[in-house]
Amino acid sequence: MLQPAEWAAAGIPLLRNPREVVTGLHSRHLPTPSTAVVAVLDPDERLTASASFIRRAAAVDGWDFRNALLAQLRRVIPHDLRRRTPIRTAVLLYCREGEGRWTEEDGAWMWGLRDACTLHGLRCGAYITLTHDGWRVLGEGRGGRRPNSASLPTEVGVAVEGDGDAKALPRPRLGARKALSHSAAV
Repeated sequence: MLQPAEWAAAGIPLLRNPREVVTGLHSRHLPTPSTAVVAVLDPDERLTASASFIRRAAAVDGWDFRNALLAQLRRVIPHDLRRRTPIRTAVLLYCREGEGRWTEEDGAWMWGLRDACTLHGLRCGAYITLTHDGWRVLGEGRGGRRPNSASLPTEVGVAVEGDGDAKALPRPRLGARKALSHSAAV
């Protein structure tokens, strides 16, 4: 299990636009509490592949989380172990009950993400919680109120503003259609 200070000191790359990443993953996977969404981003932070799965009601164990994340990564994208340095980054969005503050469960997920990335040849990216209060990038302090664990589904490419109005997001660059073909929900 990782503590927030260890995570912050690990040099995890910052997302340029975390709101866009969170909104895109929420739109594609519609997570409910106990749902984990693992996504792989290219160097330009475009979605390459993603998968979602429901956490089993077992004890909080980073080894189990690592194995679950690794299994999902193997399903949606080949490993990068032959590369000298990783070029793609994996991020994890975990939808859960409770407040947005760090929990021991978050520490276990962080450890699992870091280890799964190492074993799959990826850079370890952000760990994001999605609760009723909104979303938060742990270790960075960035977050927002929408989407949250109770948000209604939106179309891919449409964000819901704080006042409830829908706003079209900029059109994705080439490759977005290819990324959608590598998304999976279990």
